Parts: sequence; C-alpha cells; structure tokens
Amino acid sequence: MTLQQIKTQIAELKMDYIRLQGDMEKMESTGHPAMIEQAEQRLGNMEVQLAELNKKLAAL
Repeated sequence: MTLQQIKTQIAELKMDYIRLQGDMEKMESTGHPAMIEQAEQRLGNMEVQLAELNKKLAAL
C-alpha cells in the first residue's frame, strides 16, 4: 500500500466517522436505541481501522 493510498483511506474513514456521528445524534433525538448501538459498534471498528492505518503511515 502506498503512502497516498493510506492517506486517502484515512481521509475517507474520518469523513465516514463524522457522518456516522451526525447520524447517531439524529437517532438519539428520534429514539432508536438499537440503531445507536450498531452505530457505536461501527464507530469502534472505524477507530481500530484508523489506528492500523496510522501505524502503517508511521512505518513508511
């Protein structure tokens, strides 16, 4: 994986993360606890992916 590919993936993940946080706020205001739980799990997965990509970036 090239430096540019890693940076692109990081940027995409960050955008998805921010979008999902906004969606969660909407879910909270409309009362969808099951959907919020799923979104929290997805955020956790994204955080793991970001950490892995940042490690790869630091190794280059």
